[in-house]
Amino acid sequence: MSAKSDARRARRELVLNELGLTPLWRIREANAPEAAQLNQACTEIPAVGAGPAEIHTAHVDQWEDRRAKILRMGWEGLQTSVAGCVACPLCESRSRTVFGVGDPNADWLCVGEGPGAQEDATGEPFVGLAGQLLDNMLAAIDLKRGRNVFITNIVKCRPPGNREPTPVEAQSCEPYLARQIELIRPRLIIALGKIAGSNLLNTSASLASLRGKVHKYLDIPVIVTYHPAYLLRNLPGKAMVWEDLCFARSTMNQLLQSGH
Repeated sequence: MSAKSDARRARRELVLNELGLTPLWRIREANAPEAAQLNQACTEIPAVGAGPAEIHTAHVDQWEDRRAKILRMGWEGLQTSVAGCVACPLCESRSRTVFGVGDPNADWLCVGEGPGAQEDATGEPFVGLAGQLLDNMLAAIDLKRGRNVFITNIVKCRPPGNREPTPVEAQSCEPYLARQIELIRPRLIIALGKIAGSNLLNTSASLASLRGKVHKYLDIPVIVTYHPAYLLRNLPGKAMVWEDLCFARSTMNQLLQSGH
């Protein structure tokens, strides 16, 4: 088994430990066939009287089965499944899910942390001041929202109080993001902020140490920079983001020239 597979399993183990022996969260009914199949995988609860080992094994099997079903979904089924997802407690406080927006065949993929209050109200990622700043960041390297760019987040529901998503919440949404990336097949991913970088790259390294380098999500190059919301509070960070954006544009040019 590869180190990456071991790390992914370790993260799943952390999630299952935090979930304890409580019943799995249920997926709301949805119209898409893929989402309906997913409901079946997530609503099975171990029988009364089963011991901790049996329950733990059942949770692992259901977790793996849910992920496998999501990774087989098409775009429409994936949207439907996200819209009806109750796989973690974030569903209790959200107004709506935020799937993502943009070109589903984009070369560029921007991944943030999670929806805020305005995103929760509109269902679109990166609106408001942080969204305006992201649009300006994209424009600085001749990009535009909706044109060869797709924008999404690590989690699809707003964490209360705009806090960071927990490992359980991020891991619950991980199959959705993984399938989005697989369907979009971007040439380059820009991770906006430490939460996005650490989850995509499965690392606890600091954002400062991740900047200025080309990382890989599977075989896709990843560049990590600051989240636009951080720049609203720390204006001097804009100079560093400009460096990162120039680096991203240069990296993309190299990818295009090499045919990747």
